[in-house]
Amino acid sequence: MDRLWLFLIPLGILVLLEALWPRRRRVLSRQARWPGALLLLGIGMILTRLIAPAGLVGLAAWAGANNIGLLPQLNVPIWAIALLGYVVFDFAVWAQHVAMHRFDILWRFHRVHHADPDFDVMTALRFHPGEILVSFLWKGAIVVLIGVPAIFVLWYEVALNLGAMFNHANLRLPTWIDRWLRWFIVTPDMHRLHHSTDHQEANRNFGFLIPWWDRLFRLYQAQPQAGHERMEIGQKTWRGASDQSLLALLLQPRHKP
Repeated sequence: MDRLWLFLIPLGILVLLEALWPRRRRVLSRQARWPGALLLLGIGMILTRLIAPAGLVGLAAWAGANNIGLLPQLNVPIWAIALLGYVVFDFAVWAQHVAMHRFDILWRFHRVHHADPDFDVMTALRFHPGEILVSFLWKGAIVVLIGVPAIFVLWYEVALNLGAMFNHANLRLPTWIDRWLRWFIVTPDMHRLHHSTDHQEANRNFGFLIPWWDRLFRLYQAQPQAGHERMEIGQKTWRGASDQSLLALLLQPRHKP
């Protein structure tokens, strides 16, 4: 229940901030877009609970109890394990995101996230159950491989969810704040470019939390060429209200790129 409030309260705050200081004018109404995204979220949560009732935290606890993973074998303080685990885990999430764009079968599922013609906090929750399953299996393998303590897996999952909601927010930040923040975290202006219909821009700025992976691998672009207000978000197709229904989102991966 505490984790649910850690999701609902920031979500409500960001929805309010989006209404007060929007970055872009909406293409579709919330009524057209949000129900499908929320239903996808619900299906994904049920799916992961059916596969692993205790989730990634439970998997990490099992690995820790059996002394499985690389980090527990290192004779280093717990804070060092936490820091190393955070960095390695975040890189794994970044690498998975890149793979979602590189491989056709993965892109078909991830495209559901990118086919949103708008960009706001609800976009952060809009993932096909197929992608959620792939992501869960990948992160589960990383949890077992590196052996991050369960409490740190919980903290990272919370941080990842909060970071994703923040950097998908339709929120106008002062330029100087955005310029300063993006040295430490991924900002909405930084990630919005990744949702451009321009293929080259959509293959930039993959990060969710640590903003340095894209710079390190030369996949960083500071601003969209058309500017944030004029850039086109989403895909060239699936832009209508009927494309945002639960059934349309679930069936979208059957279409070729």
